Amino acid sequence: MDFESTIIKDVILIKPKVIKDSRGFFIESYKKSEFVLNNIPTIFNQENISVSTYGVIRGLHFQLNPLAQAKLVRCVQGTIFDVAVDIRKNSPTYLKSVTCILSEQNQYMLYIPQGFAHGFLALSTINQIMYKCSSEYDSSLDRGIIYNDPTINIAWPKINGNYIISNKDLDLPQFSYTENNF
Repeated sequence: MDFESTIIKDVILIKPKVIKDSRGFFIESYKKSEFVLNNIPTIFNQENISVSTYGVIRGLHFQLNPLAQAKLVRCVQGTIFDVAVDIRKNSPTYLKSVTCILSEQNQYMLYIPQGFAHGFLALSTINQIMYKCSSEYDSSLDRGIIYNDPTINIAWPKINGNYIISNKDLDLPQFSYTENNF
């Protein structure tokens, strides 16, 4: 695996080695020793699968301390525009974001540490996203930021038609009104 720093050094783009042959392909998507060697000592305690159709935006989500979640995000089917926003108040990259394309073609993964809000836009007809989390989900600590927050100002890709966003995500507050204990 290749581990590449992004514009926010704590967010790491991971490019696994893809071994292809006539039967298909093989990937080591997680190997604890390689992650530790590359300064990602996170232990993952939950894995989720999200399936979305074209134009769906999910996020921007995060979980408060004491059960904040680091995430390892991978798109196993389709293509997504993935976003991680630094919401750590004392960080030099506070309110900056990392965006990247994760797809079944490139097999890239994005490691997002605790203290980041996360979201994505589904760019293919069907998109299946798998992500590991360092802490189990706790609905009482679940928080978010509206996807089009003017302070964060994410340049979401234009699509054919309108974005599809759940009522829950449309009701998320702007960043300045979001509870944040990072």
